[in-house]
Amino acid sequence: MNKRKLKIARRKIDQLDNRIFNLIRKRTKVVKYMLDLKQFKNQIVDYKRINSILKNIRKRSIQHAVDPKITTSIWRTMIWSYVNFQKRNFKKK
Repeated sequence: MNKRKLKIARRKIDQLDNRIFNLIRKRTKVVKYMLDLKQFKNQIVDYKRINSILKNIRKRSIQHAVDPKITTSIWRTMIWSYVNFQKRNFKKK
């Protein structure tokens, strides 16, 4: 094992993680805005949209030679995490 190369690779992962974190922060702002637009709690989950997103992620993953099990798992987790976030933060109007 080449420790120097491993250290460089880990540094690259750290940089990518920082970029991902910033994207999640921006995504959260948009989700908060969307939550303000929703009048009823039953508007939080849109199964048709969720299925469409997951189908598109799977398709893009295959096209770009990325393991679709990884990407769909990540997106599914992210989607349901934001659904839970919205349910916790929903305020009746």
